[in-house]
Amino acid sequence: MSVLNDAYDDHLRNANLAVVQRYCAAWLAGDRQALAGCYHDDFTLHYGGANPFSGIHAGKPAALKVLAEVSRRTNRKLLAIVDCLAGPNRAVVIAREAFERGALRAELERTLVYTIRDDRLDTCWVFDVDQALVDRFLADG
Repeated sequence: MSVLNDAYDDHLRNANLAVVQRYCAAWLAGDRQALAGCYHDDFTLHYGGANPFSGIHAGKPAALKVLAEVSRRTNRKLLAIVDCLAGPNRAVVIAREAFERGALRAELERTLVYTIRDDRLDTCWVFDVDQALVDRFLADG
C-alpha cells in the first residue's frame, strides 16, 4: 500500500469512529433527539431473525418506528457499550442490553454493524448473540 492510501484509510477510520462515538455518547445519555440526529435520512435497518421485525426497513422514519416498537416490546435498556470500533468501510458497536417482557428477562450482547455516509449512520445490520431468545421477546402477543 502506498502512504497516500494508508493516510486516506486512516482518515476514513477516524471519521467513522467519530460518528459511532457520537452515537454511543447519545445512547448512553439517553438523548433521543441526539440519537435520531445520528441517523442519515436514508437510514436502512436490517433486522435478522424470525420475528415480526425481521427484514429490511428503509428510510429513517420506517427504521425509527421499528426501533421504537422493539424497545416497547422488550422494555430494553442499555447496560453498557462494550466496544466501539471502526475501519475505513464499516463501524461496529457492541452493546450489552437488558430485555424484559412479562416474566421473560435477559441480558444480551448485540453487535451493530454500520456503514456511514455524510457523517451519519447510513445502514445497520443487527446481530444478536441469541437470536432465538430475541425472537421470543419480539413475537406477537
